[in-house]
Amino acid sequence: MGYLISETTKEERERIVAESLGSMDANCDGCMAGLADMYQDYIDGKKELRQINMEFNARYVKADDMPDRPGCSYVM
Repeated sequence: MGYLISETTKEERERIVAESLGSMDANCDGCMAGLADMYQDYIDGKKELRQINMEFNARYVKADDMPDRPGCSYVM
């Protein structure tokens, strides 16, 4: 089984996300629901998993690693 939108049904994508994140009901600290929401565009067939993960990871890249991207002005 593939993971691309073109290779899966919506139900299969829901199962892929649920299995990847573990028990969706175990959100005692509130983070699991946020992760599930993050992948809703994949489930709905709007974005591939790769694109969602790249967008998420891009928020954590240091400004030094991306010279064309403005960095945070916060100084310790």
